[in-house]
Amino acid sequence: MKTRALATGAIALALAGAGGFGLWWLGMTQGMRMASPAQSPSAAAAGPQHAGDIDPATGRKVLYWHDPMVPAQRFDKPGKSPFMDMQLVPVYADEGAAEGGVSIPSQVQQNLGIRTAPAKRGSLAPRVEAVGNVAWNERDVALVQARANGFLEKLNVRATLDPVRKGQALAELYVPDWVAAQEEFLAVRRMGSAVPPALREGAIERMRLAGMQDAQIRLVESTGKVHARLTLFAPIAGVVSELSAREGMTVMAGAPLFRINGIDTVWVNAEVPENAARLVRPGAAVKARSPALPGEILEGKVGAILPEVDRATRTLKARIELANPKHRLVPGMFASVELAPAPLPEAVLVPSEAVIRTGERNVVIVAEKGQDGERRFRPVNVEVGAEAGGETSILRGLDAGTEVVTSGQFLIDSEASLKASAERLSGSSQPADAEHEGHAMNAPSSAAPAKPALHHAEGRIVKAEPGRVTISHGPVPSLQWPPMTMGFQLGKGVAAPKEGATVRFDFAQRPDGAFEIESIAPAASPGNGK
Repeated sequence: MKTRALATGAIALALAGAGGFGLWWLGMTQGMRMASPAQSPSAAAAGPQHAGDIDPATGRKVLYWHDPMVPAQRFDKPGKSPFMDMQLVPVYADEGAAEGGVSIPSQVQQNLGIRTAPAKRGSLAPRVEAVGNVAWNERDVALVQARANGFLEKLNVRATLDPVRKGQALAELYVPDWVAAQEEFLAVRRMGSAVPPALREGAIERMRLAGMQDAQIRLVESTGKVHARLTLFAPIAGVVSELSAREGMTVMAGAPLFRINGIDTVWVNAEVPENAARLVRPGAAVKARSPALPGEILEGKVGAILPEVDRATRTLKARIELANPKHRLVPGMFASVELAPAPLPEAVLVPSEAVIRTGERNVVIVAEKGQDGERRFRPVNVEVGAEAGGETSILRGLDAGTEVVTSGQFLIDSEASLKASAERLSGSSQPADAEHEGHAMNAPSSAAPAKPALHHAEGRIVKAEPGRVTISHGPVPSLQWPPMTMGFQLGKGVAAPKEGATVRFDFAQRPDGAFEIESIAPAASPGNGK
């Protein structure tokens, strides 16, 4: 007895739970149906019933009804779509005001995350970023060479990249040619005042021709002794970048012995993109950073733009001069630079994310308010200019103050393109008023239309009616259709097999957008329709 009571209680609880779930599901279903105007019979009865009627809910004139999945087919009355399990959607007269535009309800705009921003006038202050390598400042170079033939007896700097100070002794040369010139000068000097001045000047000139400098000549004159050794001094401070001297070697007059590079300033050879090179001018201010000096910003200026483009990277080389007071920048270091060119002329500016770049054209989606207060969107071709700081300048095609879409514009552009393609396929044009559209929708064309293309498919008959048949067919490659179930009109003299039969059929699209079967026959094997 106890077991039976427990079982009875469990069944009761289960029924109660099932009943509660059923009531909840029924409430949700009814709520969804009441929330959907397309499913509400009362709303459908109160709405427009013919093309050209005024919709009392919106006060807008209805042009026609269509299935959004098959936009080429138009209907002059509301009802259920013959192609999909959904109600036909009205198309209003003011929706055709903007060619290629689309209308999206406010709630759908919010769900899609569509955002807009106004176009404004202003001037861009572009910044060009580039990378490069530190190099010697080739304008701060000194060469030290032998002024006479001799022998290098002493070398004070023995390795490349050794630092030197200005005036530091680099090497000592023994110059035999100086001995004879200096002894002749000293002999003339000992002759006293009886020596003609021309003879004295000639002796001095022979010392100059031997390679002696004025300071060395004065030293011989003041000491009265022969000085056959020459000391070479560093003319500038820096590092020895080239060293061609070794102790004991014979030196010829004019032979380069030392190359000294100054390091108070260095160059950064930056690779500037070809499309940004027009913004960079000599003298422009530069800020540079190097991983070797974290947190430090080095300031300099553009020295020159080299007139040569690297064919591999499509960049120009900008020669940037930087101060190097602590001598911490050395050739070969990596550096990133930021150049600040002068502001560009004033133009219309939009957020860069609003521009759709297809490769062939640049498009922005413009948002406009319709007569009913709803926003409508249409694509506009524009000519873009420079881009900086997240903004792009529009040279042509857009006015300041126009609202442009900054998020969700790709969906709108695709929908606008689909709508325009559907209108071109159907061969229709927007009528001047809804009444003309209602009459012209099913009126035969006076001009002889071109023969429509014939398409082939295979499927199963789901429903057969007089003059009409619903077929679950497989893919149609010529139209790029996937498998689907849809309705077809039967052409003149075409009779459909019974429901459930597998058939092969040929169909074409009529001028009004409907698809009409021209021939149909039983198939030998089942098709791919589902």
